[in-house]
Amino acid sequence: MSENNPPEDRFSEPRIALNRIYTKTGDRGTTALAGGQRVAKDDARIECYGTVDELSAFVGLACLSALEKPATAELSGILRRVQHELFNLGSILATKPEDVHPKQARITITEVGQLEREIDGMNEALAPLRSFVLPGGTRLNAELHVCRTVCRRAERLAVRLDRTEKLPEEAIQYLNRLGDAFFVWSRWVNHVLVVAETLWDPNQAASGRG
Repeated sequence: MSENNPPEDRFSEPRIALNRIYTKTGDRGTTALAGGQRVAKDDARIECYGTVDELSAFVGLACLSALEKPATAELSGILRRVQHELFNLGSILATKPEDVHPKQARITITEVGQLEREIDGMNEALAPLRSFVLPGGTRLNAELHVCRTVCRRAERLAVRLDRTEKLPEEAIQYLNRLGDAFFVWSRWVNHVLVVAETLWDPNQAASGRG
């Protein structure tokens, strides 16, 4: 048990029972928030936590890929934790501020700090960049870059939502750090697998080869 999360500060356990998958309540293009309010399925809040859900799916894919090589297995555990954190983030994004419960799952400064430590730790092993990198070299590297780009989209949507419906500041901080983490993790993967990074060379374009 982390000292930052003593038992009395733990989040409430989920209280759901998914007996039926389809309810037909969304057939007219609306869905319910955690507080029961019905909103359009393209509402800014739905778009934001839907993108977080999309990110979690890609993280799950990268998690499985990380397990395939002993050198990257430790990253799999980190990515699995991130999936739980993304679901916690989705819990808050699906809830209007006035409906948030004190014990409701959420992102805290603890999660932000953990990402920062992991970024710093893995970045120490990497050579300084002299150019931008392109996704590739290994499948896991490319998958982590997909995670990075989806994470940045989620961050942009959260910033937009925050203009009209104030979000906890840790939510946006977390997405910002997570985007950085995916970038460092993608580089770290190629480093430990001893695969050269693909560096951007503007003259590799068709016009630069003439």
